[in-house]
Amino acid sequence: MGKATAQSFADEDGGIWRFPAEQALRLDSGAALSPLEIGYKTYGRLNAEKSNAILVCHALTGDQHLASTHPLTGKPGWWDRMVGPGKPLDPGRYFIVCTNVIGGCMGSTGPASIDPATGKTYALTFPVITIADMVRAQAMLMEAWGIETLFAVIGGSMGGMQAMQWAADYPEKLFSCVCIATAPRHSAQNIAFHEVGRQAIMADPDWRGGAYDAHGVRPEKGLAVARMAGHITYLSEAALQRKFGRELQRDGLSWGFDADFQVESYLRHQGAAFVDRFDANSYLYITRALDYFDLAGQFGGVLAHAFQKARQVRFCVLSFSSDWLYPTGESRDLVRALNAAGARASFVEIETDKGHDAFFLDEPQLDSTLRGFIGAAAHARGLK
Repeated sequence: MGKATAQSFADEDGGIWRFPAEQALRLDSGAALSPLEIGYKTYGRLNAEKSNAILVCHALTGDQHLASTHPLTGKPGWWDRMVGPGKPLDPGRYFIVCTNVIGGCMGSTGPASIDPATGKTYALTFPVITIADMVRAQAMLMEAWGIETLFAVIGGSMGGMQAMQWAADYPEKLFSCVCIATAPRHSAQNIAFHEVGRQAIMADPDWRGGAYDAHGVRPEKGLAVARMAGHITYLSEAALQRKFGRELQRDGLSWGFDADFQVESYLRHQGAAFVDRFDANSYLYITRALDYFDLAGQFGGVLAHAFQKARQVRFCVLSFSSDWLYPTGESRDLVRALNAAGARASFVEIETDKGHDAFFLDEPQLDSTLRGFIGAAAHARGLK
């Protein structure tokens, strides 16, 4: 496919971008992916100067369906409340892009894709990927579209890690960067939770050593348990207590192992709904990419060194007071590193009891902060 023009993208455009076979994606592991495909959605139009592009990076279980109906679930996009006319990210002003990360299962090359060497799904022959590999693929897409500089990269959770990686690896291609509810490396506790999820998947008899597709089955029970364990980390104790407390599903106890409590039913529902839209092997690969993430480790163990060349980039870092997955202290570490590197950074800790998932939810201070930062950056950029 050739380079895109400003007229190539209609509102809510999307699809799969296929790179020529000779344009392989080189991975940190030393392997290469070819041919490379990237699933994407866009909102708004790229201006003639190609200066109004915003890349929004999704979290672990997200995908490119940022602000439009999800084709598998029929539900609204995962950041529908933030993207739209009059909202902080307005398609009438910006060209907003969201891509499915490599390793994903919504159009981008991943373990469920066909390996051209065998004609079968990659499964566990798919190479291990990193956050930097995800960003490298996104950079290839922006180059294919002729976008030399992104107006902004925005991401929460794993998306925030991608945003940081963009600033570290492509500072010359970035005007501003927003990192929400994230951390510059994965903690031991986070790795531990991911390992529980991976083991749940691999313990499911239908996993079949990762080759479940060849056997016409899916490890749904294991993937559901993995989702349940992960989902607990996205909420705060206060949020769980407020939403469910010790409320029962019905009058009286079952004196068995049905879902007696409302919180049990909620988690079971989350797990059951997840298996309808996500691939188990993708969950293994993406959680491993998160666990490998250590931005300071890529730059001699000094986080500030990652941003030495990003002094012209405008940064906004946001955290949530009740987020115990990526606590505020880790955002402060990021801001200190940005300050030490001489980068321009603003920082806001939002008081909320909603936990890590607050960036998906109705949180007015997040809306106003993002609106204010993006608006000021657009003014500095000369965007109308």
